[in-house]
Amino acid sequence: MADIQELSAANFDTEVLQHDGRVLVDFYTDWCPPCKQMAPVLEEIAASDDSVKIVKVDAGKEQELALKHEATMVPTFVLFENGNKVRTTVGAMPKAKFVDWLNG
Repeated sequence: MADIQELSAANFDTEVLQHDGRVLVDFYTDWCPPCKQMAPVLEEIAASDDSVKIVKVDAGKEQELALKHEATMVPTFVLFENGNKVRTTVGAMPKAKFVDWLNG
């Protein structure tokens, strides 16, 4: 079971942009109901899918980092592969739909 790591601007480049493989970044805030709705979905995926590393960024605390990655609404999910942005989606969705999006 993989833990979902909280990132900041200080370690984002190392953990996401310099990572070999797929990284899903969850830009969220503590006060966002759809963000809370998606948390168990992300935890299930992290526990069952070793092909993607899942991390989260508090967009309220890391506003500059969120804006840099066009996360102007929460939750925003950005998938990176080998440091390159692959795709982005915004908002909560059922697990099956989210997994379909994640796997392209």
